Amino acid sequence: MDTQESGVKLDAKSFKSDQYVRWCPGCGDHGVLATLQKAMADLGIPTERTAVISGIGCSSRLPYYVNAYGFHTIHGRAAAIATGLKTARPDLCVWIATGDGDSLAIGGNHFIHAIRRNVDLNFILFNNRIYGLTKGQYSPTSARGFVSKSSPYGTVEDPFIPAELCFGARGRFFARSLDIDMKLLGQCMLESARHKGASVVEVLVNCVIFNDGTHKGVSQREVRDDRSITLRHGEKMVFGKEKNKGIVLDGLRLKAVTIGEDGYTLDDVLTHDAHEVDPTLHTMLAMMGTTGDEMPVAFGVIRDVADISYDEAVAQQIEEVKAQKPGIRSLEDILMKDPYWEVKE
Repeated sequence: MDTQESGVKLDAKSFKSDQYVRWCPGCGDHGVLATLQKAMADLGIPTERTAVISGIGCSSRLPYYVNAYGFHTIHGRAAAIATGLKTARPDLCVWIATGDGDSLAIGGNHFIHAIRRNVDLNFILFNNRIYGLTKGQYSPTSARGFVSKSSPYGTVEDPFIPAELCFGARGRFFARSLDIDMKLLGQCMLESARHKGASVVEVLVNCVIFNDGTHKGVSQREVRDDRSITLRHGEKMVFGKEKNKGIVLDGLRLKAVTIGEDGYTLDDVLTHDAHEVDPTLHTMLAMMGTTGDEMPVAFGVIRDVADISYDEAVAQQIEEVKAQKPGIRSLEDILMKDPYWEVKE
């Protein structure tokens, strides 16, 4: 949406409500909330033009904690409610706070169609790979074999990879960050809001009570540099503690190499193009490290492709129809355009 500054000075406190934040101490949701409030202030869109819609789950409490319009809806239906709001009020900046259970299970249908339609909504997808609010059942992103209260012998299902689902639904924007990397997360949120159309920011969140350490393979300080890569548009895909590793294309596959070894130079390393329309490479990048391979997990804005949004297309269509039917400007005009009778007592 249009993120031009309002002229009103805003800071993170402007978007903090007076409600007590009811999340467990140490929960990654705290960092996401604080980052979102700062991002909202940085956008310069006033509180009365901001709305946060949520479904059900720990993450879905977020509207109570933001000083803006909000709607805590029912399980999995945030995208449907938000679609109606954005279509009726395209001037609003609409955020969706949702979890892996809320959006990818009961809300999966609404999630993929909001993305397919390219409704101008900003999804913040909290992925802790567990149902936390209902006390520890496995979720659609839990790994095969995961032991939980609802899978005491381990799950026999393969999980959704949110990025893969997003791209399968013809998603134009996808980003990923860790809950503890608030600087990168804030950048992803800002780019999400500036993107016209459906945008998904997956946040790898830690649940300290029911799934503590689920993302430690990429979040722990001692492994993060070598197990993750931050992608930035127009920059080489370089990573590692010494910044001496890179991503190259090896035939039809991506490959992590050490620059200066086996004949690989910096020139061989791919340059990230987030605006490439063809999603093939974006999908390959987003899938790295998610299926047990030795590739680093990709963070940052992976895909950002411009296209007309659903709400923008609806508004254009309405104006075109109005132009074709002069004299009809409202529902009352339509109802009263044919002969009618007035019934009196």
